[in-house]
Amino acid sequence: MSEHSGRRRGNGSGHRQRARSKLTAVLHIHSHWIIGAVNGLGPSQDSPGFAPALRQATALVTLSTVLADAGHDAEHNHRLCCDELGIERSIIALNPRNTGRRWPKTPDRRTLHKHFPQALYHQRWHIESGFSQHKRRLGSALRARGHQAQQRELILRVLTHNLMILRSRQRK
Repeated sequence: MSEHSGRRRGNGSGHRQRARSKLTAVLHIHSHWIIGAVNGLGPSQDSPGFAPALRQATALVTLSTVLADAGHDAEHNHRLCCDELGIERSIIALNPRNTGRRWPKTPDRRTLHKHFPQALYHQRWHIESGFSQHKRRLGSALRARGHQAQQRELILRVLTHNLMILRSRQRK
């Protein structure tokens, strides 16, 4: 591990990485609206914010397919989509978890490993485009200093993002 990585993780010379606000969001790929958003504190894993953000989204919109990156790969996320929320397909990139070439142990992840819909998964570029649009228009840095104020600013940014899209569509 490099010295820089050690310092970021809090190892080595006594430096620790400062906690920062984190947003887990569900973006509708056709409209680029953020339809679910949950605040958190990072650096941390992405998976814990998946369920609350997806529940918010499904309360607003009926979803048939969910696309997510490997940070959200967990059997309980596949079960949430299929069993609890009634989403037909959850296409979440498999995270090998340093297991080498062993097959996933759980049924949904094993099926996805055998028949991964690569063409459909590549539609994730819409998601990256939506977040890029958000950062271009509103900036990537938060202005608030305190944790609570940053949490409020993140939610206000989501609302502003959606209002900007709505306004641009009204102009057309």
